[in-house]
Amino acid sequence: MLLTVNGTSHDVDLPSDMPLLWVLRDGLNVTSVKYGCGIAQCGACTVHIGGDAVRSCQVALGDVWDDVTTIEGLGTPDSLHVIQAAWIEHQVAQCGYCQSGQIMQAADLLSRNTKPTDDDIHAAMSGNLCRCGTYPRIRAAVHAAARAMREA
Repeated sequence: MLLTVNGTSHDVDLPSDMPLLWVLRDGLNVTSVKYGCGIAQCGACTVHIGGDAVRSCQVALGDVWDDVTTIEGLGTPDSLHVIQAAWIEHQVAQCGYCQSGQIMQAADLLSRNTKPTDDDIHAAMSGNLCRCGTYPRIRAAVHAAARAMREA
C-alpha cells in the first residue's frame, strides 16, 4: 500500500488492519507519534489525515483516506509552524510525552478557528491529556499562535 507521510510516499507492506500508530512507529520509524492508551482517550497519538486531527491508534492502515501529517510535517526545516513557535515561547512542555499530540490537535483547531475563546480551546483540546498539567500554558500558547496567525 502507498502511504504518504509528511509529503513523502512510502510503499508499506504491512497488514491493512494494523493501526496507523504502529505503521508510523514500527514501520516508518516516526517515533514522535506516541502510544498512550490505545483506545483514543488520551490524544498522544494524534496526527492529521487530510488536514483533520485523528487518533492514529484507532485508524487502520487500510482505512487511511488521505495524506498523513505528523508534527515533523507541520513546519519546514527553516520555519516552525506558528503553534510550534508558541509552544516554545510559552514553555509548554514539561515531560513532553503528550506534546506532539497536543500540538497536532491545536494546529487542527487553529486551521478552523483563528480567534478561539477559552471555551473553544477547552472543547477542542479536552481529548488530549497531559499528566503534567500544563493546560494553562497550552491555552496561552494557542491564544498566542492565534494572534500571530491573525497578524500575519
